[in-house]
Amino acid sequence: MPSNNINSIVEALKTIFDPEIPVNIYDLGLIYNLSEENGNVKITMTLTSPNCPEAETLPAKVRNAVLNVKNVKSVDITITFEPPWSQDNMSQYARIALDMLY
Repeated sequence: MPSNNINSIVEALKTIFDPEIPVNIYDLGLIYNLSEENGNVKITMTLTSPNCPEAETLPAKVRNAVLNVKNVKSVDITITFEPPWSQDNMSQYARIALDMLY
């Protein structure tokens, strides 16, 4: 079961939206890994495309949102494109929001 801090971090991530897709980055499946130990958060994430226009600003938005979570001291973000993001990464919530149930 995730810690309360992980739950709070996930909620913070859900406040960040992809500028081209009206769904938050967590439900889009852009967050590949999330861990927290003693207030130090590690996030491995991707972008919808290596040429994403938000490549420079999205990690900063993630860092700022997570740093605002109580008891978070640091945020280490790694951007990866392996495996590449696909629509299969999206949550059911995202599929419903985008009318993509299949």
